[in-house]
Amino acid sequence: MKCWQLIGLGLLLLLLPLSLGAQETPDDEVDLDIQEYLFGHVGDAYEWHITTVNGHPVSIPLPVIVRSRTTGWHCFSSRHLEEGSYEGFFISTSEKYDGKIVERDASGAEVRPLDLSITKNVLGLMVNSLVLVLLILLAARWYRRHDAVEEAPKGFAGLVEMLVTMVEDDIIKECVGKDYKRYSPYLLTAFFFIFINNLMGIVPIFPGGANVTGNIAVTLVLAVCTFLAVNLFGNKHYWKDILWPDVPTWLKVPVPLMPVIEIIGMFTKPFSLMVRLFANILAGHCMILGVIAVIFLTANMSVGLNAGMGVVAILLGVFMDLLELLVAFIQAYVFTMLSAVFIGMSRQEPETE
Repeated sequence: MKCWQLIGLGLLLLLLPLSLGAQETPDDEVDLDIQEYLFGHVGDAYEWHITTVNGHPVSIPLPVIVRSRTTGWHCFSSRHLEEGSYEGFFISTSEKYDGKIVERDASGAEVRPLDLSITKNVLGLMVNSLVLVLLILLAARWYRRHDAVEEAPKGFAGLVEMLVTMVEDDIIKECVGKDYKRYSPYLLTAFFFIFINNLMGIVPIFPGGANVTGNIAVTLVLAVCTFLAVNLFGNKHYWKDILWPDVPTWLKVPVPLMPVIEIIGMFTKPFSLMVRLFANILAGHCMILGVIAVIFLTANMSVGLNAGMGVVAILLGVFMDLLELLVAFIQAYVFTMLSAVFIGMSRQEPETE
């Protein structure tokens, strides 16, 4: 794809949310609540908002699945909650449960039911996972129809092979060591899962736009998977370095200072994985939305200032959109590399003289 085509694509991706956002702002009132604007886009919701046409929101209602403490299971469309309470449930506006489905107990206080609803991020996760599976199956079809030893893959299959080979040779082999093959399925899955979700989060229209990897619950699960892979399959030497490291004895007994530090390190490593991915993706989305917000924030000012700032915002937004494409790859690469490094550290053998 040529440079001018990439710029055109970036302009299209940026102008689509701009046009959608412009329809959400009344002609006679352009005051923008920046906090609501930002968190409304990057936060989770019980419906998938598309746009607003003539003051009427266009959104996709999602299934609400909750279990009340008193009345049992309930399943209904989130559209019923637009008018207020439904079957005793409503979306809270309190500081404690803001934006969450709640019910009232016998005393009238808001309480959370067991909530298994299909929210925007959950649906986005399902869609992105389906896209990932379809892309991998599409690439696998080429190998079923061709002899990879005699013929090199081209097109999409060649792109997938290039990425797999890069992750396998440059990350997994180098960081894990001789028994890297047992960890390749997980690390390759983690890389492509994060990469696809990052890319889909940049797309501003349905089925893209869900802030999946910018949700700390998702990055927590990914970090826990790495934590389990490191500590469940760590060898004897790894556990010896944690529980009885090669340091002076007075650092281990009677006060187990170094073992305590090593045990804390077992949890800080996956914690850093969780926060790094979550913070970088969330910050990238907020920065792009912040640049777009400049157009609406200057709407009440002079026409010349608004037009000038609009041009600057569009150009800067295109640049940041293209930068986010790079960030989407880098964050998937970094998460996979650090996971491989942590796994490799748990598989090291003692040095022999």
